[in-house]
Amino acid sequence: MTHPFLDLTPLSAARFASIEDRVARLLSTRQDVVIMQGEALLPLEGAIRGTAGPGTTALNVITGPYGQTFGDWLRDCGATVIDLTVPFHTAVGAERIREAFTEHPEIDFVSLVHAEAATGNTNPVAEIGEVVKEHGALLYLDAVASVGAEPVLPDAWGVDLCVIGAQKAMGGPAGVSAVSVSERAWARMAANPRAPRRSYLSLLDWKERWVDGGRKALLHAPAQLEMLALEACVERIEAEGLANVMARHASAAAATRAGALALGGGLEPYVHDAAEAAPVATTLRSPSDVVASELVARALASDPALPLAAGGGALAKEMIRVNHYGADATPGAVRASLTALGTALAGQGRDVDLPGALRAADTAWR
Repeated sequence: MTHPFLDLTPLSAARFASIEDRVARLLSTRQDVVIMQGEALLPLEGAIRGTAGPGTTALNVITGPYGQTFGDWLRDCGATVIDLTVPFHTAVGAERIREAFTEHPEIDFVSLVHAEAATGNTNPVAEIGEVVKEHGALLYLDAVASVGAEPVLPDAWGVDLCVIGAQKAMGGPAGVSAVSVSERAWARMAANPRAPRRSYLSLLDWKERWVDGGRKALLHAPAQLEMLALEACVERIEAEGLANVMARHASAAAATRAGALALGGGLEPYVHDAAEAAPVATTLRSPSDVVASELVARALASDPALPLAAGGGALAKEMIRVNHYGADATPGAVRASLTALGTALAGQGRDVDLPGALRAADTAWR
């Protein structure tokens, strides 16, 4: 029996390196880019454990659930952690970061999520990066959700560790991920006696055995199918044009927000300020007497493939997510999601204006 996924020629080191180069071009970076063989949690954790230790004082910005996870990892590494938590319906401004440095000038590491798909906000990394650079701290960025939906520019923004994944706006596989690493970050890892070595979490292993070796021999057998899927994903972005892909996501966000506002029925944007709303996904607040997860379940009954989900954990009671990313960053997906939500609300006796919502969405599509 033959199958296109089986009996493939092994992925060569040269092919692997060429995919890394294409990802680097996607990020407009001259930093080393390492594609790690696992979902983005692998480089997210590996980068923290490689650079943080008992001598680290970390400012951990929490604008969603992932920021909480990063704080846990940092503490587990022995770092002193200063949490900066903002309400999930907003973003963190550069002035808040500057205030934190004023109060704690010993901060030498800043962890930040760019776009929180889970809560629908996005943070102004360019401005934050300027503040972090002024104080000489290392900047660690989770750009897993934002890459492909909005600009991600590690070099221009002074990001030392920038982690991306392909499974959201890029429309690619979840099984591999990448991290760009600055020379400062490599130096911090090399000086960290607690940095993972001879470990699946180790970025230093990739540095010493792959990057420094001229990318001639891979550390281990790569996840071949996922690597080929990532290559195809990047090819598709290159063919459409990254600017066009990002414009599609911005239009989907604007259309969803406008449609939800026009729909009525008690539905409203979860992120108050449109300028702080992430283009990768739009979060909506359900009416106070309607459980969001139940409303989503009714909306999905007509079409389970719609990009709708309830918020995670406690947010399941009040938050609806319209995940208009990747292949779902289209007018059709936005219209179908609004229609399903409007129908579900109407079924509960809510007064909704579905034709008006669809007109508003169409008008807002740029």
